[in-house]
Amino acid sequence: MAHETPFSAWKRTTTCGALRATDAGKEVILNGWVHRKRDHGGIHFINLRDRYGITQVVVDEESPEEVRRLVEALKYEYCIAVKGVVRLRPETMRNPQMPTGDIEVLATGIRPLSASEPLPFPIDDAIDAREELRLQYRYLDLRRPRMQRNLTLRHLVAWHAREYLVGKGFYEIETPTFIRSTPEGARDFLVPARLHPGRFYALPQSPQLFKQLLMVAGFDKYFQIARCYRDEDARGDRQPEFTQIDMEMSFVTQDDVLAETEGLMAHIFQKALGVDLSLPFPRLTYEEALDRYGTDKPDLRYGLELKDFTLHVDKGSFQAFQKVVAQGGVVKALVVEGGASFSRKEIEALEEVAKTYRAAGLAWMKVTEGGLEGGVGKFYQEAAPALITSLGARPGDLILLVGDTWKTACTALGAVRTAVARTRGLIPEGAFSFCWVVDFPMFEWNEEERKWDPAHHMFTMPREEHLPLLEKDPGAVKAAAYDLVCNGYELASGSLRIHDPELQRRIFKVVGFSEAEAASRFGFLTTAFKYGPPPHGGIAPGLDRLVMIMAGEETIREVIAFPKTAAGLSPLDGSPAEVDPAQLEELHLRVVLPEED
Repeated sequence: MAHETPFSAWKRTTTCGALRATDAGKEVILNGWVHRKRDHGGIHFINLRDRYGITQVVVDEESPEEVRRLVEALKYEYCIAVKGVVRLRPETMRNPQMPTGDIEVLATGIRPLSASEPLPFPIDDAIDAREELRLQYRYLDLRRPRMQRNLTLRHLVAWHAREYLVGKGFYEIETPTFIRSTPEGARDFLVPARLHPGRFYALPQSPQLFKQLLMVAGFDKYFQIARCYRDEDARGDRQPEFTQIDMEMSFVTQDDVLAETEGLMAHIFQKALGVDLSLPFPRLTYEEALDRYGTDKPDLRYGLELKDFTLHVDKGSFQAFQKVVAQGGVVKALVVEGGASFSRKEIEALEEVAKTYRAAGLAWMKVTEGGLEGGVGKFYQEAAPALITSLGARPGDLILLVGDTWKTACTALGAVRTAVARTRGLIPEGAFSFCWVVDFPMFEWNEEERKWDPAHHMFTMPREEHLPLLEKDPGAVKAAAYDLVCNGYELASGSLRIHDPELQRRIFKVVGFSEAEAASRFGFLTTAFKYGPPPHGGIAPGLDRLVMIMAGEETIREVIAFPKTAAGLSPLDGSPAEVDPAQLEELHLRVVLPEED
């Protein structure tokens, strides 16, 4: 026989979101929190809340005297149990905005389960509390309907990802969270090994090497809802610890990986949001994305494509642009429909955006019925008709121009494009626009160290036709790498992997890794590749960022249960924190703080 407790007789028989008109007349027990409380001349209304919804509880003259006395003492966020009878609300008092809006529960018994002190902020979506305060009392913040919806959505995304991948024959396999430190583009979080003084584990930046080992082991379809760690500066869509839907497949081409990922996204969006995505997603090369949108993560929910103005430079007399072109640079243009109404102050604000991205400045001219006016318009009056036609501009439009190296001109004007879209309200709400960006550069030149760095990681496969260029022209080599972009965010990154040990040695050599260093850092992987590794590739959609986009939030902190602040701090538990000196002694560690200036 089950052990009975004082609570047993008050255990809920239904939830606060379940009751409907068809339940009228039923005796029920509800458990939840006092969300709202109203006194209408001796008739008390309580909105009782749990994660399933809200039910209106009524205490009136039909309720027992003890209940009428108890209700007076209840305050917001008291946790209570209510016994009562479901009844229909009067027709004029029904609330079609609430799923339970047709009924109410007449309380025949109330039992306080626990009290609540005055709240640091209301349990309401319309709050204006500082984020640090919200994170300090995160358990209260998570009671708010918006946060409950966000974490419910996160649960659904993870569940439907598993549902899809398992249905496609993938195995979910865990990989270690204590590993050897390997260079993957960010700083590692290090964990001292007490039993091995002077040695450290690293927390994984990704399961990259281990999922490749699983391919060598013959598990040709792997996935994991993986926790990853990077010691880098936080921002809106980045945290020191994050979660990704990690995937790897053997015997696949790039098209196979992209198609499988599209199927996963379509399944998640349909099941979790009821949104049908259009497949396949459009594909842009890295160079095309920069040239047309000024970024390798373009937001395709709106137009505003960049145009080439370089061919028009010699038709005018603006010397700054002529100098840029003479030095091998380009001039990019952005036509803003109706932008002639922009004030000088608004244009100057856009110029500051361009300068943030290393542009020397932002030139402009307004299109009128008579030609071009303002800014640099006077330098292009004679060529105005042909120029306006070529750019697809019309009277009332604003033409914004940046002249610089190709990448700087594209990137700076791309940032201006984003700023214009936001200030002009061009971004449609509730829309999801996906695309692939492919054919990334294999290497990036490190000016400080005068060497080539891998643009993705050192195990990325180069495009086969570019293999002859590896040693003689690394900058021209394109990688079999791909990014999934949604609404201007990089949602996933992946590549085909090198499985040929000789090719891997060539890559190590290009990026300046000696054989001894490569063996020291990656020996366990390169050794495994001596034993018949299959061709393989993978991708890793970011779960936090995916849920953020689906929820319409602007930061991943709104979709993580217990996130850190932008400075990497946790107001909830006070981490990172100092530790007991005895713990440091056990680890043979000593803390040396930087000297104050």
